Amino acid sequence: MTISRNELISLPGKLYAVGTPIGNLGDITYRAVETLKTVNFICAEDTRVTVKLLNRYEIKKPTISYHEHSPRSVTDKIIERLLAGESGAVVTDAGMPCISDPGEVLFKLCIENGVPLEVVPGPSAVSAAIALSGLPSARFSFEGFLSVTKKQRFKHLESAALNSNTLIFFEAPHKLLSTLTDMLSYFGDRKISICREMTKIHEEFTRTTLSGALEYYSDKAPKGEFVLVIEGCPQGAATPEFTVEEAVSMARGLIEGGTKATEACKEAAKLTGFKKSELYSLLNEGRGFY
Repeated sequence: MTISRNELISLPGKLYAVGTPIGNLGDITYRAVETLKTVNFICAEDTRVTVKLLNRYEIKKPTISYHEHSPRSVTDKIIERLLAGESGAVVTDAGMPCISDPGEVLFKLCIENGVPLEVVPGPSAVSAAIALSGLPSARFSFEGFLSVTKKQRFKHLESAALNSNTLIFFEAPHKLLSTLTDMLSYFGDRKISICREMTKIHEEFTRTTLSGALEYYSDKAPKGEFVLVIEGCPQGAATPEFTVEEAVSMARGLIEGGTKATEACKEAAKLTGFKKSELYSLLNEGRGFY
């Protein structure tokens, strides 16, 4: 939707992207508090989470539930209010909005409609995690969340496997073990720093290897939100060596995600160096999928 300026009398307002604490409610800037007190409304990923922050700082502003499943009508109404001269803020549950966050779509539409934008920086789980990791920080690659669709997930890991920059992923507790397993298969046994519940009461930082992390969380149920900081591929390193079992496991995962068996074997063969026919034969023999 693009709204004609001729239909509006007042000049457009402004939308602020306001960084919020990633855990500890004390981690907020004076400017962020003043901005939230000044705007006409606040777009929140989860209003139940945001209201705790607003109550802490005695901010009395109406909130709008705005998340990845919000209907387009909600977005359109927000744009209309901004074009009519109101000011708004967009916040996420934790950290900077518009990064792996539905606020990205709202900002894009503001740009298309000529609504002024302003960023009020705040805490970032990405920068905090890499600072504590002990891994190289001059160049890093933020990879966000892996897809739950196995085909897309494996393609993502395949593309990241030869990246020499330090890699940063977000992950939820119920998917951590499968993610560590897949990473070990695609990356080899690299160093990893696992940051859990950052700035909260039960925050935890673990520096180990992918195999060590997998062993640790196999015995201890993962809890809380995780940031994974992983060593990049060494410069000039060849594609990591894989066992045939790992290659078959990759193919099996692709098949479970809806890929045809022949295509799954082709993809796994391309990454691991094994022959497509060999992997397909092992699957059919019952050592992999059947």
